[in-house]
Amino acid sequence: MIEKNQSKEFEYISKAYEKSGGDVSKLLSKDIVSIIISGNKILGRNTVEGIDLKSEIKDNFVKVIFTAKDGVKLKKQIHLCVGYLEKFGEQHLEYEFNIGNDCSLNFLSHCTFPAAKDILHEMTANLKIGENSKVSFEDIHFHNEEGLVTLDTKYYANVGKNSVYDSRFKLVKTRIGNMKVLMDVNLEENAKTYLETKVKAKKDDRLEVNEIIRLTGTKSSGIAKSYVIAQDESYAKIVNEAYGDGDYSVGHIECTEIVDGNKVDVQTIPLLRVRNELSELTHEASVGRINPGQLETLMSKGLSEDEATELIIKGVLV
Repeated sequence: MIEKNQSKEFEYISKAYEKSGGDVSKLLSKDIVSIIISGNKILGRNTVEGIDLKSEIKDNFVKVIFTAKDGVKLKKQIHLCVGYLEKFGEQHLEYEFNIGNDCSLNFLSHCTFPAAKDILHEMTANLKIGENSKVSFEDIHFHNEEGLVTLDTKYYANVGKNSVYDSRFKLVKTRIGNMKVLMDVNLEENAKTYLETKVKAKKDDRLEVNEIIRLTGTKSSGIAKSYVIAQDESYAKIVNEAYGDGDYSVGHIECTEIVDGNKVDVQTIPLLRVRNELSELTHEASVGRINPGQLETLMSKGLSEDEATELIIKGVLV
């Protein structure tokens, strides 16, 4: 439900939400869990049986506490709408997700800054996932082409025995600005994770991505993948880490960076650390220009070089 006296601001943020790819009708449905945050205000929220939503607001700080009871399995996605409509300012968010045993939950977050000239957005999410649960979290960002957004996003997750956690971050439709993304996941016995980041940097954008898998439990397993397009004068630093501690744990990290510009500065750093002889870790990385063979094939079909380049980039980031 939309809070009293917030309908006008909801109208503005809903337009930005739709532009970022969100479906506003999902935010208003009474059978869907949702929360709408604009700046340091909560415009609306909705919950269902088995899910508890609490919030705290102080100055520019918003904290949301999400609790799912044991056995809660939702067929419909949980929608998080986050935005900042001002040109200048700061937004600080903290999420606390407490997810019980035998749960199945899918989160979809859209974060948008349509008018930003100089905005700082800081977000920290702490997830505690019980045993035998399945949780996915997709975070889609939509900034703008002219202003500066400084983004500092952190996800920390502890994944319980036999549980699965899938986390994906995507910012490909607009400029990045200055961005730091951290995903740090600890896996207990037989727990699994898949981490993925897809970003496109252009002009003088700067980005740093750090994905960390901690294979603590016996037979835990994880995959971390990063896909980065760096154009013009952009800077990108990608660090993928995996730590093998549990018996028979398996981890794989992978980074693909495509360079499109003579002034880019791109680096990828894989870090594998095995502290148990029964653990196995692997990595794969590639940094370079767009494959000339792919370009030639597409251009032979009538596309210009720019059109062919854009099509290949879209294929990587889809």
